[in-house]
Amino acid sequence: MPPILPDFSSSVRLKYVKLGYQYLVNHFLTLTLVPFMLAVLVEVLRLGPGELLSLWNSLHIDLIQILCSSFVIIFVATVYFMSKPRTIFLVDYACYKPPVTCRVPFSTFMEHSRLILKDKPKSVEFQMRILERSGLGEETCLPPAIHYIPPTPTMEAARGEAELVIFTAMDSLFKKTGLKPKDIDILIVNCSLFSPTPSLSAMVINKYKLRSNIKSFNLSGMGCSAGLISIDLARDLLQVHPNSNAVVVSTEIITPNYYQGNERAMLLPNCLFRMGGAAILLSNRWSGRRRAKYRLVHVVRTHKGADDKAYRCVFEEEDKEGNVGISLSKDLMAIAGEALKSNITTIGPLVLPASEQLLFLLTLIGRKIFNPKWKPYIPDFKQAFEHFCIHAGGRAVIDELQKNLQLSAEHVEASRMTLHRFGNTSSSSLWYEMGYIEAKGRMNKGDRIWQIAFGSGFKCNSAVWKCNRTIKTPTDGPWADCIDRYPVYIPEVVKL
Repeated sequence: MPPILPDFSSSVRLKYVKLGYQYLVNHFLTLTLVPFMLAVLVEVLRLGPGELLSLWNSLHIDLIQILCSSFVIIFVATVYFMSKPRTIFLVDYACYKPPVTCRVPFSTFMEHSRLILKDKPKSVEFQMRILERSGLGEETCLPPAIHYIPPTPTMEAARGEAELVIFTAMDSLFKKTGLKPKDIDILIVNCSLFSPTPSLSAMVINKYKLRSNIKSFNLSGMGCSAGLISIDLARDLLQVHPNSNAVVVSTEIITPNYYQGNERAMLLPNCLFRMGGAAILLSNRWSGRRRAKYRLVHVVRTHKGADDKAYRCVFEEEDKEGNVGISLSKDLMAIAGEALKSNITTIGPLVLPASEQLLFLLTLIGRKIFNPKWKPYIPDFKQAFEHFCIHAGGRAVIDELQKNLQLSAEHVEASRMTLHRFGNTSSSSLWYEMGYIEAKGRMNKGDRIWQIAFGSGFKCNSAVWKCNRTIKTPTDGPWADCIDRYPVYIPEVVKL
């Protein structure tokens, strides 16, 4: 029998129905107020000159009322602008590009592993399996001290790596921005596992002879998400220090943290972590807004350290033989998922359009009242952001976020290619990803960027940026000599 009603699903594309719904909800106030204002305007135009004059006279407005009203308006406007948070601009940033001499192809890495762990063939085999599935490429780099057999993780070598990475990134930042060392008001350096005395921030102050009244901070032990914690700290400081420049340096020093033991949970970081660093210039100077690349919109931080499993899932400790290393728990991905869920719950209302929030709310009410088995609605964050910079902590991290946030391959391209070309550079990986998007010429004025990072503790931190101007494809930077080769195909398993 013919259907009673036509099959609308075959004639109407539901995608366009959803687009219409989104437009209606997101512009509800505009669509309501515009007709009302037009109706008022039509009625006013229909009045004659005499009626308009009578209406004006009936208002009984005198000079004192006008002066009082003007005073109230000026006072309210002054209070508003004085209490309004200062706008924080990202003027520019620079990423460290390791020299070719530090390159570690798979063959070199495995040869060193066999020589260093010659009495532990199972550990060598484990590292090979991890490397085959890691998503890393043949051009990632390790510091010079790790190239020795056996490695020489001395304090001198660690300081040498820190100076090489940080000073190179700082020099690049000075060159790109024209910033002079004396113009820096705030300095924040974050490095999780290498915390010498004097501090790394003091090392930077000594190298560039920064001012004696500079406000300097050195963050350690805060994991791969420390870069966004530094951005949050810089934002807070710039709120109370007007007309100031803040430089944030994010890095991880690999030399003293190369594990030489036999514990599998501690061997994993050896396969993933590589050299890297970034220097970022933030400013609240209104005069620099035109040349600034981005404007900071939100920073949202989530800490799950109250839970014992979350606290210990990334833990620095000694193995049975006394070798110090970073132990990664098997529960890491599940804990990261919970931290991400909490972070999304906080950031969602700040960034999602009204249509997505309404759908999420209605689904939540339906699950509570009608049927708990209803599939929960996952908000479409693609409506809120054009670009996603997911911490390149490993292939599993990127895969899990792509699946949970329902992102396309293009949305996670920057993260995958950064992992392939540079490895896990810890807190600085987000800036290599931003650099990739810029190098591809995809960053346009008004684009919104979501940076997501995870770190020990356990933390999930987010930062939202808005692009100030269309960014031209840079001729320098870490991607300059290889961007034409990317994106590349990354197989599930690379047989070694």
